[in-house]
Amino acid sequence: MSDVKTVARTEPHVEMHTSLPVASTAEKPVAGAPVMITPVNDKPAVPAPVTEPRQLDQLSRIEEKAARIEEKFARYEAVLTRAEASLERSAHKVDAAAGTMDFAAIRGEIAALRDRVDATPRAATLFLTAIVTAVLTVALTVLVLRFGVPGLFGSLLVR
Repeated sequence: MSDVKTVARTEPHVEMHTSLPVASTAEKPVAGAPVMITPVNDKPAVPAPVTEPRQLDQLSRIEEKAARIEEKFARYEAVLTRAEASLERSAHKVDAAAGTMDFAAIRGEIAALRDRVDATPRAATLFLTAIVTAVLTVALTVLVLRFGVPGLFGSLLVR
């Protein structure tokens, strides 16, 4: 790399000509007048210089290396594109699974509520409880009226 020579850049030379004839070269062009710019070639066109084979070899190696770097970049870009697509598919799967899990949680809550409803007594059980309560209340009331409550009051019924 140290044997690479730097080439000096040459800038094109440009002369300015006005489209209006100027009487003397000391006068300046009129403001607002159109100006025509034409490039001037000081040197005739020279074919590209013949370079050394060593420089050509070095240039070809640089071009090959640049091509390999471009290929490697293209491969990495393809890998990253595939990874991005895979990540997007995974994200959609996770979203779908989360939605399914929400449905599963709702199903579980509904099942728990159904079990609680099933555990509550039905109408037959409520009617039986009401009848038993009524019969026991009547029986206890008759016993209290007939025999009284010992220590509080005596029999309330006349004998």
